[in-house]
Amino acid sequence: MRKSKTFYNIFIPILILSIGLVMGLGSYIYFSTIRSVADRVGESHQSLITQIRNTLEQKIQTIEYAFNTYSTTKSFQEIINNPLTERDFEIYRELNTQLNYIATMGLDGVEYSLISLNQNWKISKGSLTRVSEEESNELYEQYIEKASKGLYWIKTDDGIRFVHTLPVSSKDKKAIALSDISLHTLNQTLQTKPDLPVYILNKEGEVLYTAETEKAKLTEQQIQKISEQAMHEPLKGKIKLEGDVGGSVLALFAKSDYNNWTYVTLLDEEEVSEALTTTRVGLIIMGIVIMVLMIVLAYVLSIYLTRPFRKIQSSLSKNPVLIPKDEVDFIISSIDSIVSEKESLQHLIEIEKPKLETQFVLNLLQNRVTQEEAEKSLSQFGYPITHNTVFVTMLIQLDIYGNVQLSDKDVLLFAVNNMVQEIVPESGRMLPVVLNERTQATVLLFEKETDPGMRDKILNYAKTIIKSTREFLKFSVSIGISMSYNDVLNSREACEMSLEALYQRLNLGKESIIFYDDISRGVTGPMLLHYPTELESRLFDAIRLGDEEGVSNSLYPLLADMMKHSKNPMNLEVTLIRFVNNLIQLQQLIGTEVLLTQENANLYHRLLDIRNPEEIERILVYDVIYPMVKSMKEKTNQQFRSIAHKIATIVRTEYDQDLSLELISERLHYSPNYLSSIFRKEYGTTFSEYVMNYRLEVARNWLVDTDMTIKDIAERLRYQNSQNFIRSFRKKEHITPGAYRKMKLEQ
Repeated sequence: MRKSKTFYNIFIPILILSIGLVMGLGSYIYFSTIRSVADRVGESHQSLITQIRNTLEQKIQTIEYAFNTYSTTKSFQEIINNPLTERDFEIYRELNTQLNYIATMGLDGVEYSLISLNQNWKISKGSLTRVSEEESNELYEQYIEKASKGLYWIKTDDGIRFVHTLPVSSKDKKAIALSDISLHTLNQTLQTKPDLPVYILNKEGEVLYTAETEKAKLTEQQIQKISEQAMHEPLKGKIKLEGDVGGSVLALFAKSDYNNWTYVTLLDEEEVSEALTTTRVGLIIMGIVIMVLMIVLAYVLSIYLTRPFRKIQSSLSKNPVLIPKDEVDFIISSIDSIVSEKESLQHLIEIEKPKLETQFVLNLLQNRVTQEEAEKSLSQFGYPITHNTVFVTMLIQLDIYGNVQLSDKDVLLFAVNNMVQEIVPESGRMLPVVLNERTQATVLLFEKETDPGMRDKILNYAKTIIKSTREFLKFSVSIGISMSYNDVLNSREACEMSLEALYQRLNLGKESIIFYDDISRGVTGPMLLHYPTELESRLFDAIRLGDEEGVSNSLYPLLADMMKHSKNPMNLEVTLIRFVNNLIQLQQLIGTEVLLTQENANLYHRLLDIRNPEEIERILVYDVIYPMVKSMKEKTNQQFRSIAHKIATIVRTEYDQDLSLELISERLHYSPNYLSSIFRKEYGTTFSEYVMNYRLEVARNWLVDTDMTIKDIAERLRYQNSQNFIRSFRKKEHITPGAYRKMKLEQ
């Protein structure tokens, strides 16, 4: 039997959905099983690495405790200060016995050495040897002077060395105890399983030990990643690492709260995958069986669902023998042919109606219709006007539009217009229209008897419009609302009321809702009782200096003070006129031409025509003041560079004399604060930091090129004492002057 297109439209999606469900379920079961097995194996490895950590920690703590205890005994003090020779057999035997006792408490195969720095002898591997003065100094510098701790571990070519400076409780170290653990000993202790990868990292993330296995070793990047992860984890954790040639490996680690070492072992995901071969085969067989069942079910269900379509198609077709294969398209085309003519007529009517309605409302707001035309149009457009109907005109204006192109303004106003249509119910308004490039207008309808809360309803509309505009259009608007009126022909006067209300934004700011009723009472304030003279003076000083930061710190408080103390729009207008006059005078004094440009020639008119405080602020800031600052900055930069260069020259030539900004300011005839700000601006650092850095640069050269002592260098560079010089040098170079000289001479 030939199958229709509808059959395949149903069968194929069901089939695809079934395949997707089977594959998704199988994948979920498979990966869940992998995770479960991996977790169990990971827990086993985690327990193993924790056990390795505890075993090694116990041994090294025993060694540490044994040396600490022995170093506090009277016998140790006598022996370590004794110039031990071959004749002191009893002392030698006692000391060797003590080292053998410590060896029995720690790990097998560890070599213990005790070195006397006072008497220059060493006992190692049961034999006594002399230590030269040079070797003694080298040991002191390597293990005591450069070390920040008296007890630490270091990696050697053949294992790990435990360094213990003795006595423990004294800063005056007289001996060094060394415990060398070989790689062979570590392998026997740590590799509890054959070919088990084990790594030990110190608290700085350096590798102390790596087990000898046939598996690929971790790279430096992988070790660094493990170390960084371990710093933010508790005493144990895991991290997934990407391999160099694909694949991944799971690193399990356990941290030591004793010495902050990190013990790491690896779990290869391929080990887990090999254990799941049987599970994988079972899932594939199960998926095939379920998929076959789903195909059969999809076929039966598709036959059942396409049966009603065939019946409808047979009813609509004039010739049942020539029924097309796509029955849905046939049914839709048949229905479309029945209603297409009616829909086309209705469509033409609906297209023309909004245009006519929009023109009617515009004519009404501009008072270009007669009473007869108004009544006829109100009836034609279906407005529910009765003798009790009350009208209110609501105007919406964009708050900030100085940087917005004309086309963008139109788009925003049309968007606001559409938003009003959605927020205000159709029964409570006429068609909203765009009145001009700044204003959107809506005539609201109310019933005098049934709308006692008319003001609250208008206020709710206005708040919703402002909120929606802010959230969806990322713009702010203000709304002016006229008094109510009974005659629709008074819409022009009501529109003027709303415009007058919007003028009050000079005091109220953006996103204002102003009722004409509230301002018609004529509340006024005194004319210009306050002018921020001090703030203006600070602003003008910053403009003269070309100081952008100073201008920003003074400008906005000045404008805010003007707005705050203006009791009515007239006060603000007078304040703005005075401020612009002062700006013109300042421009003439400093010789800029910002206000002489064609764009700013009509600055008075631009400011007085704007009814938005944010727009006034934008014009003053970006069109007038900032260009003046930029012009002055170009004039002063060259002068600043010259003064800063003179200061730097004095430092470079007189670095070995007493230097201060006070002394230099007397020579250059400027105030210290002024010189400090100029120097920081040009060189990006303070005067004292520049002097210190230059003196340290000279010190580095003297340390390498001369034989001057550190004390002499400190005195020449005007440090109070050599310790202050060493402290400053170490803070800057992270190394002492003596070590720096030695390092450079050895290169």
